Amino acid sequence: MKRRLWHLLRDYALITAGALILATNVIVFLTPNHVVSTGITGLGMLAHYLWGWPIGMVTLALNIPLFLAGIRWGDGFKFFVRTIYAVVMMTLAIDLLTPYLPPITGDALIYTLFGGLLDGIGIGLVLRGRGTTGGTDIVAQLLNRHHGIPFSNVFLVANTATLFLAAFVVGIVPILYALIVNYVSARVVDVVQEGVSYARTLFIVSREHEAVRRAILDQLGRGVTVLEARGGYTLEKRPALYVVVGRSQVTVLKRIIAEIDPHAFVVVAEAHEVLGEGFRPVRGETP
Repeated sequence: MKRRLWHLLRDYALITAGALILATNVIVFLTPNHVVSTGITGLGMLAHYLWGWPIGMVTLALNIPLFLAGIRWGDGFKFFVRTIYAVVMMTLAIDLLTPYLPPITGDALIYTLFGGLLDGIGIGLVLRGRGTTGGTDIVAQLLNRHHGIPFSNVFLVANTATLFLAAFVVGIVPILYALIVNYVSARVVDVVQEGVSYARTLFIVSREHEAVRRAILDQLGRGVTVLEARGGYTLEKRPALYVVVGRSQVTVLKRIIAEIDPHAFVVVAEAHEVLGEGFRPVRGETP
């Protein structure tokens, strides 16, 4: 019980820290230099540039129908509590902290690199706390769940659309800076999440393999392959589990394994390309 409470407190501390970092980044580096973020936050920034509306409140308002859609057609309310908390914390912090945080302008190298760094750290911490920043993440989950559309396709279309609209508001140069920010952010998120690819493979050897297998199927909704393995020293037969998950699920899966069998042997590796159910569809490439 105490262990679960500690994990819960740690998760929300990570989400809180990540949300505050994201809010600080918007206030200090992005908004003063008209560098538009992607996704729903980017739309909130556009509303601020055009009509002076508060970025946080606009972002929160745009997320509300997505929350409702996620609760209705996703996995229910309890799976979105952390995401709702992260978005509310971030959006409130943007509007409440704006009068107190000084903007940094002038040197494009500073505000693009540090903007990307803070963005990546913030998103990475939220993901490690088993939350998301809402917006495009919710849309991607729903489209992937019900229509099999890959996450990467949804993010590409949504981010491209946001930056395309922003070009008419802030001009081309800030959009080019935004691309640098997004690139740096993506690399930093990978580092915070302990990896550099969009998926991870885990090889698990555990005496509680059946309990681990059921947890993967029930809690993560991922398929798992049971391999017949034999220890090289004892020659003892013991099933091994092989599973592929998204990078945001690695922390969750490691915690599940630790709770079931703290003595399990686990190998986490990068998967540079994953094709099949739950990931990108298998398609033949034309020569």
